[in-house]
Amino acid sequence: MSGLVTPPVAQPGPVAPSGDRDLMIEADDVTKSFGAVHALDSVSVGVPRGTVLGLLGHNGAGKTTLVNILTTALPLTSGRARVAGYDVAREPVEIRRRIGLTGQFASVDGQLSGRDNIVLIARLLGAGRRAAGARADELLELFRLTDVADRRASGYSGGLRRRLDLAVSLVGAPEVLFLDEPTTGLDPSSRLNLWEIVEGLVEQGTTVLLTTQYLEEADRLADSIAVLSAGRVVAAGTAAELKATVGRRTVTLTLDTGEDRGTAGAALRGAGFTPVNGEEDPRTVVVPIDATREIAEVVRTLDQVGVEATELTFGEPTLDDVYLALADQSAARTPV
Repeated sequence: MSGLVTPPVAQPGPVAPSGDRDLMIEADDVTKSFGAVHALDSVSVGVPRGTVLGLLGHNGAGKTTLVNILTTALPLTSGRARVAGYDVAREPVEIRRRIGLTGQFASVDGQLSGRDNIVLIARLLGAGRRAAGARADELLELFRLTDVADRRASGYSGGLRRRLDLAVSLVGAPEVLFLDEPTTGLDPSSRLNLWEIVEGLVEQGTTVLLTTQYLEEADRLADSIAVLSAGRVVAAGTAAELKATVGRRTVTLTLDTGEDRGTAGAALRGAGFTPVNGEEDPRTVVVPIDATREIAEVVRTLDQVGVEATELTFGEPTLDDVYLALADQSAARTPV
């Protein structure tokens, strides 16, 4: 469903009639049931204009279901959702004119060339032949597809088809872009290229909802993150806020000898720190800290007792730590 009925730039739709004009994606207590199965259970998210919401969750958590509802491909069971100021249940056509969508699987026409796929969508959106060709050239260059532009898409590798699919989703310069695991199947270079494209779009005011299995992708691109588990939002906030929920920053010190560890530990405790011994190396000491400025205090404390650190490493919790902690909590709540 790439490039889902998105309007050309030259033919903008009317201003949204109601709602928060700065909140481009709204979901309030959205529930979706398939019989007795609740794919989504009272999900609420909001995405301000020109920002990225990263939606994380295991397979089956409900990410794609939420995307399908917000893009009007699937009706909700209860709750309310708006995109670009329009209600998904009552005004689906207006929403489709303003969004772009790239799903989990490439959906381009394999019998057409890369260029013709883009031109076709541009023409369907109302662009003239010349404007459609110019837009195709622009997107082919942006996604590094110029060299294969005239080759049938059926002959593309998986990564090339993915890049073409992404290009097609941008034909109409959408106000709101839905990217459902967009870098699946891309090599590291193409993934980095996509990240840079998304960052450029956001700088220009595009609003993005991104689902991803790559935590580093969410860490880099998302202004805010929501974590879904079994159809519910189990955590939400910025990457920094989520990381802060699972642990503190640490300084890991490697000392000259294992004999220094006792002296170092006593001095650090006297300075108000709570050091712990490293498990893998008898020379290491791990010191939790609250701010990077405390690193200098740790070093001064060791210097005062004549202990030399041959190596110092600063670390902080990652989104991987957040994800694993939430998974553990979810498992603990699940009855055996």
